[in-house]
Amino acid sequence: MNRTLTPLALIASIAVPVVASANTVDNRQDRQAERIENGRNNGSITWTEGIKLRAEQRRIARTETALKSDGYLSKSDRTKLNKMQNEASENISSESHDGWHRLFGLPRVGR
Repeated sequence: MNRTLTPLALIASIAVPVVASANTVDNRQDRQAERIENGRNNGSITWTEGIKLRAEQRRIARTETALKSDGYLSKSDRTKLNKMQNEASENISSESHDGWHRLFGLPRVGR
């Protein structure tokens, strides 16, 4: 009985990190999109900044889709996506703290 569980445990231990790495890319994308929307809602990210930041998120998603086309993300693919997401995160932060804000009392315009 232990002999049948050992290969299953081995397969599970290998499969979980592969699935987890794919999910972290998507989870990070979701968190960054939420940061953009929070900035848009509180006025720290203007309409035009939001357009630029969302376009960057779409570019990352398209790159991820292209890299996943063979059904596998290699280490270099994950590194490339991580670098793109790090840059996007820095852009979100810099746009949130750049001093440009929606004027108080004005409604939010656009997406």
